[in-house]
Amino acid sequence: MRCLDDQERYIVRALIRNPRCSDNRISALTGVPVRTVSRKRARLEQEGVLSYYTAIEMQAEGTGRFSTQHMLMIKFKLGITRSQIVQEIRSEPNVADVYSELIRDSYIAEMDGHIALVMVVEGESDSDVAENVQGKIIPSLQKNHGEDSIQELRTIRLLDPIRRLHNYLPMVNMNEGFINEEWPDDAIFVE
Repeated sequence: MRCLDDQERYIVRALIRNPRCSDNRISALTGVPVRTVSRKRARLEQEGVLSYYTAIEMQAEGTGRFSTQHMLMIKFKLGITRSQIVQEIRSEPNVADVYSELIRDSYIAEMDGHIALVMVVEGESDSDVAENVQGKIIPSLQKNHGEDSIQELRTIRLLDPIRRLHNYLPMVNMNEGFINEEWPDDAIFVE
C-alpha cells in the first residue's frame, strides 16, 4: 500500500480543489517548496496515484444533449470470466469508438458470483436508452460471448449525482467546475 506523506497530501488536496493549479500556485498555497511540489507531483503521476481527465456534463445543467441516465447491470452466465472480458476490451480494434456516445462510465463487476458489466448509459429519453441498450449494446455483447451469454439485465434510472470521486458534491461544494474556496481542507478526502 502506498501512503502519502504530509507534503503529498497538501499537493493532492490543492489539485482536488483545482486540477489546473500550477506548481508555483500549489507551493504558495501549501508552503511546500516549488521544486518539491514539481518532483512529488511528477512521481505521483508516474506511480499512477494521480490521474487527470476532463468531465463534460451532458445533462441539462451542462450541454443538455442527454436528459436521462440509467445504470445498466448485465450479469453474464457462469463460465464467462473476468479475463475474457478484459481480453475482449483490450483486443477490440475500435475500443475508442465502441458506444462512447452512449456509455458515460463502465465497470467489470461481480454479481451473485457471476461476472457482470455495470455501465451508466445516457440518452435523450428513457425510450432512447432502452433502444440503444437493446439494439446496440446487448447485440454486441451477444456477438462476442454467445447468444445465451447474458443471464440477467437490470436497469436503474439515475436522477441526480450526490458525490463523485470521493470529494465532489455537485449540489453542495461545486461552483463553475471547481470545489468552492470556502470548502474546508479537512473535508477533502486524500487517504
